[in-house]
Amino acid sequence: MPTLTTYTTKIIPDWVDYNGHLRDAFYLLIFSYATDALMDTLGLDSDNREASGHSLFTLELHLNYLHEVKLGADVEVHTQLIAHDSKRLHLYHSLHRVGEARELAGNEQMLLHVDLAGPRSAPFSEAVAQRLAMLSAEQADLPRPALLGRVIGLPQR
Repeated sequence: MPTLTTYTTKIIPDWVDYNGHLRDAFYLLIFSYATDALMDTLGLDSDNREASGHSLFTLELHLNYLHEVKLGADVEVHTQLIAHDSKRLHLYHSLHRVGEARELAGNEQMLLHVDLAGPRSAPFSEAVAQRLAMLSAEQADLPRPALLGRVIGLPQR
């Protein structure tokens, strides 16, 4: 199985800057919508949140801008589950023009499953854990994203 296509959209005028390029913040908005779609796929949708009182919180993310995205572009997000345990998801989103392989931006995320009553971390339900295991097995042969695990810093002189 290839990565999941979790979100597709057209770049609208409100999202672009004075150069006609997608603003930094809207890359993250697009990736955030892709995370919401992944949550729905895993059974962590709004009905589940209401019934269980659990949700996902973002612990950390890294965003890499690789190529310009301009007004009117049709883009899609591909999502790869990198790893998971009983409470956390490590995932990678990549932004592409619809139907094209070239990565325009990359977004690595670490998410925590949380009991909103605490708030405190909580293990995934059995149903969600099974969906995660199935997705992990389906994507097991995917190559590691090139930008995974990058660190910000200037070279030492």
